[in-house]
Amino acid sequence: MEHVKTLLIKGVATLVLLYLVLGLGLGMAFEYVLFITLVLGIGSYIAGDLIILPKTNNKIATASDGGLAFVVIWLMGIAYGYSIGAMAITALVAAAVMGVFEFFFHSYIAKKEIGRNGSGSPKWKTEIE
Repeated sequence: MEHVKTLLIKGVATLVLLYLVLGLGLGMAFEYVLFITLVLGIGSYIAGDLIILPKTNNKIATASDGGLAFVVIWLMGIAYGYSIGAMAITALVAAAVMGVFEFFFHSYIAKKEIGRNGSGSPKWKTEIE
């Protein structure tokens, strides 16, 4: 149940932040912003929050989430017909805004120990360990 709550928090915050940058700033349609939010939210939650954060630290996880945000927003914006240059600048701004949010979001995840089993190691242990 914690994953659902965490995904909802991340999803709503991501949608609001991306709509401010992409929707209001660039004039992107809400449907496009919503789809980018879904792709980015799920991808960064799995990669950055559940895999990278438990194995490294907040700074590395934030940097990886920011990099992923830039690539996803830039490529999806180009796919929606926006120019490469305009999307590069907009994606950079959006990734920076998302990075600030992710830094604080990772603190919340660490407090809740999401992705960890209490002993500090990830929940998904292998048989070799």
